[in-house]
Amino acid sequence: MAETSTLVPVARKRRTYQWMIPTGLVLLSLVPVIAGAMRVSSLALGVETTPDNARFTGMPLPVIIHIISATIYCLLGAFQFQPSFRRRVPRWHRVSGRILVPMGITAAASGLWMTTFYALPAHDYGALPAARWIFGLGMIASILLALRAVLRRDFSTHRAWMMRGYAIGIGAGTQLFTFLAWLLIAGAAADATKPVPMIAGWVINLVIAEWIIRRRPTS
Repeated sequence: MAETSTLVPVARKRRTYQWMIPTGLVLLSLVPVIAGAMRVSSLALGVETTPDNARFTGMPLPVIIHIISATIYCLLGAFQFQPSFRRRVPRWHRVSGRILVPMGITAAASGLWMTTFYALPAHDYGALPAARWIFGLGMIASILLALRAVLRRDFSTHRAWMMRGYAIGIGAGTQLFTFLAWLLIAGAAADATKPVPMIAGWVINLVIAEWIIRRRPTS
């Protein structure tokens, strides 16, 4: 009896700890989600065209598709990483997964379209478009490999590839912090060297995801 009473608070503490994972991911997503919502609102209200937003006002559909799909992917995807919730409601995990796959691919593909066809600001040229293509294609490939794995019922591989894809997809949240840190280091040259903190955000997320994948049991 004493052993059972000891295990209850431990299990409760473990569930609380597990909920910290999706909570942290949602908080990390809030900055790009809020920025995206403001962008969509401004386009809907007919914001004044400036050199910074001319590409969006001139062709708003790609950026609207990107913002909506990325928002769904980041927020809904956060709850895929709560183990006890996934076990208790497996149907929810499967249904949300069917939403996440097309949303993730759409978010990455629309981002690549904007990189290729939008007239980008001066500080967005150089290595940054190439990096966006590398990580964008990496995100699409990760999601497709995860889909192939789950169709083969290889759930361990599925989980690993979904984590990698999500790590890239949520990169905009981490990039806020890497860019702020780079701004303190580089100062006035931060815009000219923008690829450095942007790439750092994606790399940090992938390193953390890979560390989690490798330390977790494969069963």
